[in-house]
Amino acid sequence: MTESNGAVLSPGSLDGKVALVTGSSRGIGADTVNIFANAGAAVVINYRNKQSRADKIVDSIKERGGQAIAVGADLTDQQSVLAMFQEANKKFGPIDILVMNASGGMEAGMGEDYAMKLNRDSQLSLLKTALPFLSKDSRVVFVTSHQAHFIHSTPTMPEYLPVALSKRAGEDALREMIPELTAKGVGFVVVSGDMIEGTITATLLERANPGAIESRRQNAGKLYNVAEFAGEIALAAVEPIKADNTRLVGDTSSFR
Repeated sequence: MTESNGAVLSPGSLDGKVALVTGSSRGIGADTVNIFANAGAAVVINYRNKQSRADKIVDSIKERGGQAIAVGADLTDQQSVLAMFQEANKKFGPIDILVMNASGGMEAGMGEDYAMKLNRDSQLSLLKTALPFLSKDSRVVFVTSHQAHFIHSTPTMPEYLPVALSKRAGEDALREMIPELTAKGVGFVVVSGDMIEGTITATLLERANPGAIESRRQNAGKLYNVAEFAGEIALAAVEPIKADNTRLVGDTSSFR
C-alpha cells in the first residue's frame, strides 16, 4: 500500500514547508518524517534519548539532498519543549505541519500517573507551546489508536487500559482547542489506527499478553504495519479535514 520511501506524497509537493514530528527517531515517527522529507519538506526529528538514531535519520535525509535537524526534548518538560520549537524556528522558520506522534505509558518504573502526564497533560502543553511557532494554514495531526479513541464504548486489554484512557483524555483536551486553532487558521485532525505491527506498544502488549496481537489480527482481518500507518499520517497532514476532524485507519467493525 504505502511505503516509507515518500511515494505516498509526490516529490516536491511539500517544497518550502516545515514539518516537526514528535517521537521521530524510530518507528512510525521516523517513517513519517522521511515521507515528509522526500516530499520536499524541511523536517525536525524530535527524540527524547535516542540521539544517535535521530542523527542517522538526519544524515540520511541530507545525503538525499533534503533539509533536517534533530532536536532532543522531553515532552513532559515544558521548557524542553519550548526550546525545541525555538530551535526549529531559528533553523527553518514557522512550522507548517506538526505531528503529535510521541506517546507511552507502558514503560516500567515511571509511576502510576505517567501515562496521563505524557498522553494528556504533555500533549496539551505541547500544542499550546507550539501555537506561536505555527504558520498560518498549518496542520496539526494527533496520532492515537482505535483502542484509545473508542475506549468509552469498547473495552480494551487490561494491560493497555491506562494508555487508552490517557490518550483518549489527551484527544478530548486537544479537541477543546479546535475553536482557538480554527481562529488562528490552524487545522487539526486525529488519526486513529488499530494495533500497528512492529511498534514498541505491540511488542510490550505481546510480552504482557502473549497472543494478543495475533488475536487482534484475526478479528480485524489485517493490521497495518509501521510504514503503512506512517503513510496515512502523512496524508492526514495534507488532505482535506473531515467534518469530525478524524481519520480512521483500518478496521473499525469491532469498535462501537
